[in-house]
Amino acid sequence: MNTDSALTSRQVELLKKLYKEGKTIEVHTVEKTQDEIAEELGITRQALSNHLKTLKELGYIRTGRGFIDLTDKALEFLGEKKGDVFVFVRIEPTKRKSVYDAIKKLKVKRIYRVTGDIDLIVEADKTRLDEILEEIASLDGVKETITHVVLETL
Repeated sequence: MNTDSALTSRQVELLKKLYKEGKTIEVHTVEKTQDEIAEELGITRQALSNHLKTLKELGYIRTGRGFIDLTDKALEFLGEKKGDVFVFVRIEPTKRKSVYDAIKKLKVKRIYRVTGDIDLIVEADKTRLDEILEEIASLDGVKETITHVVLETL
């Protein structure tokens, strides 16, 4: 088990450099083994491995021990990456805890608890907007939602 104190100064320096020079990438992760995927597709594990290698070389996926991530390029190809939305949520003060717990279970990118006239900002993919708005609006204690669709990132 690594703790912060187990990192060398060079490793800390490397982490800081990678963070500074990196960029945030949204990822769609598959939580199945390659054996499970091969069986579900009705192909051999070797055939799956060859297909994954090609998809990785083309930039559609990232793989490692125990994970397969679809990249933005793959999501765009599949028509699933059509933009982001921000849903501002106002909640009855006495129901905040239960609403927070319920919203944490939704398939969204991020949830921000904020100060001001609203209680939460929910960041999600536009492709899930109807589903997310329906689920949020049905929660006991939600007073209002205000939706903003991202037109472009500048």
